[in-house]
Amino acid sequence: MSAEQRLADRRERLMTAAYTLYAKPGFAATTIERLCSEARISNRAFYECFGGREELLQALHERCVEESLAVVTKAVQEAPNTLEGRVKAGIRAYIEFTTADWRRARIMHVEVRRSGDVLTTSRQRAIEDFARLVEEASSDFPQAAPNRRLVALGVVGALQELLIEWLLTDDQPHIDELVDTAVHIFIQSLGAPDTAG
Repeated sequence: MSAEQRLADRRERLMTAAYTLYAKPGFAATTIERLCSEARISNRAFYECFGGREELLQALHERCVEESLAVVTKAVQEAPNTLEGRVKAGIRAYIEFTTADWRRARIMHVEVRRSGDVLTTSRQRAIEDFARLVEEASSDFPQAAPNRRLVALGVVGALQELLIEWLLTDDQPHIDELVDTAVHIFIQSLGAPDTAG
């Protein structure tokens, strides 16, 4: 392999190791030594790939967000052209994709918060990206709320809390229950204004 290929291979092995270790035992409990042992590379090689554990977490989080956005965008584009159709398709796609691998869900919704200030910018950017997607998906339809962007941010936050509940509670709600609850919140928040009476 060329030097570039070796670097890319090491970087990918570290991403794979972090995907499991940052999910459990978690970011705070995972040392660079443990990451290197899992990835079968030297500590020196680690610093050729990443500036530190935080940079690795950011790269991993951003990959998870990009993959999730792509899945949701595709689902919304293929959904029936109604507010409810788009909301149901987007939410189901997001929840099913995120929960299909508990490590992805944990990194995106638990470890990103537990990392303190490390991922503040990355997390905020992800929330803005998902809120923008909600705004675009609902923009063809009238709504009662006065500020579509703030409503989009609110419903994205609600969806995150539902997934944290799924991850951390002993009595884990069923995926369909999460989807139905999230759809209800989104439709009530984004729904068309009541013109009756």
